Amino acid sequence: MSAIVAAAQRDSGIEQAQRAAATYRRKQRAATLVGYAAMVCVLILVGVPLLWVLATSLETRPDIYTQPAVWWPRDLHPANYTEATTTQPFWTFLRNSLIVTATVAAVKFALGILGAYGLVFLRFPGKDVVFLAIVAALLVPNQITVISNYTLIEQLGWRNTFQGIIIPLCGVAFGTFLMRNHFLSLPEEVIDAARIDGAGRWQLLTRVVLPMSGPAMAAFAVVTLVNEWNEYLWPFLMADDARVATLPIGLTQLQHSENPSFTNWGPVMAGTVLTMLPMLVIFLILQRHMIKSLTAGVRIPTD
Repeated sequence: MSAIVAAAQRDSGIEQAQRAAATYRRKQRAATLVGYAAMVCVLILVGVPLLWVLATSLETRPDIYTQPAVWWPRDLHPANYTEATTTQPFWTFLRNSLIVTATVAAVKFALGILGAYGLVFLRFPGKDVVFLAIVAALLVPNQITVISNYTLIEQLGWRNTFQGIIIPLCGVAFGTFLMRNHFLSLPEEVIDAARIDGAGRWQLLTRVVLPMSGPAMAAFAVVTLVNEWNEYLWPFLMADDARVATLPIGLTQLQHSENPSFTNWGPVMAGTVLTMLPMLVIFLILQRHMIKSLTAGVRIPTD
């Protein structure tokens, strides 16, 4: 009798385990489907505009204004790229963008890391007040400071100069906040061990902290480079001619190069594609490190 009861209990346990496994598999399939659906939606939202830009950059003017819209040109028209780079001093704009972006990004990168290091690993009075000031700076839109910055740059005689464009863009509240939070997540045991071994402040930064912060620094670098590369308002206010104007300003001038009331979208979209390429290359190079940064806190359950 006891053997029959034990067998019935065992069969009941097996059935419950099978039902639980089936329920888990259904949930997993549902989660997978939702995930793929979300990726498809994101791909459509991001990919369709990019496809439209690329297709328009290769279309002739009649094809661009054809109704219904032509999603891919019947005859490729690469002359749009030649016109985009010759109608306006495109390569001068590109040089200026490289100078401004590289300088501002380098300054922000250095200040962000050093500022975050000081807030986390150094002791000084008023440290919390400094951090609160940085957080408060994050809440202030850049547009609010445009008038005061413009007045100051005008008084210094820096309008239409690289220093007039670069210096006001070097505020680094976001980078300091980002790197501070990352430095706080580093293992205290490793930091304490380095200090016990006699590592000074500079050695602690260069030999311990930074080697463990590669993914976070890559994310910081990509965000900074993209933001500065796409910066429009401040360079537009500071640049009077092509000598210091950046690519976003050049695209605006290209848009109205033929007729202020008419836009030839083929060359404009060709210039847009050329403007996107440098940042696309940088993202492809650093994407692996960015993914590591985004998934650094993820833990996969083992049971």
